[in-house]
Amino acid sequence: MLERLNQAMEYIERHLDREIEMVELTRIALTSEYHFRRLFSALAGMPLSEYVRRRRLTLAGAEVLAGERTLLEIAVRYGYGSGEAFARAFRAVHGVGPGAARRNGAVLNSQPRMSFRLIVEGSSSMRYRVVDKEEFRLVGRKARVPLVHEGMNPAIVEFLRGIPEETRQRLAALSDQEPGGLLNVSAGLGENREEGAELDYYCGVVTGAETPEDMDELVVPAGTWAVFENSGEFPLSVQYLWRDVFTQWFPSNPYRSRPGPEMLQTVLSEDGTRADSQLWIPVERTGG
Repeated sequence: MLERLNQAMEYIERHLDREIEMVELTRIALTSEYHFRRLFSALAGMPLSEYVRRRRLTLAGAEVLAGERTLLEIAVRYGYGSGEAFARAFRAVHGVGPGAARRNGAVLNSQPRMSFRLIVEGSSSMRYRVVDKEEFRLVGRKARVPLVHEGMNPAIVEFLRGIPEETRQRLAALSDQEPGGLLNVSAGLGENREEGAELDYYCGVVTGAETPEDMDELVVPAGTWAVFENSGEFPLSVQYLWRDVFTQWFPSNPYRSRPGPEMLQTVLSEDGTRADSQLWIPVERTGG
């Protein structure tokens, strides 16, 4: 898997000054566009589109300083339809406009080329199982929130704090099948995982009971799920669980992620310092 990802990275590098075809990129990586974008974001720490933008503007910066092409020629070469659009993007990455950079020989920022390699750390193993689940309903409270790649998501924190304890108890009483208990669920994001993209975030339960009038409902089609479990210090153990699924488990197993809600159950200790977690990720087998 990592070898295929690195071949895809080579393709990106060769096409920074022309259109990057996602069909060709996913053909090289032998995976779906959804999984490629999801896996890349987890491994690289940024969305694919952001990496491509930074790499293009890194090369464009070198050409601006070299002075061999006009600024408009450089803009068109790296996919910008106007000098104004190029100048805005250039300034966002380098902190200075291309004209000023050329005149003054400014110090620019550089996004290095990426490649992926496997680093074995320690000897811990991941506990997981694969579950085929029939169509089910998720019932609870829903909010539309922006995607945040680093740190706490203020919109999610505010949403969860606004749910009364009485509502949480009512929901917990409805839980009657796996995954059990109160869940935090991300859904509806699709392939666009850029910072600020919106998703539906639920606090709810999986249930066969009738949906209360004051609750939201999500019908989830039948499919396969990889279920991961861990225990440890909170919130680090939960953060590490998400990270390890995409940076260690997927590259080592014949599965890829597929569209669908990602569900997390977290049971805190009495003092709130430790947690037992169960993470459900929608998956499908690869051809290998």
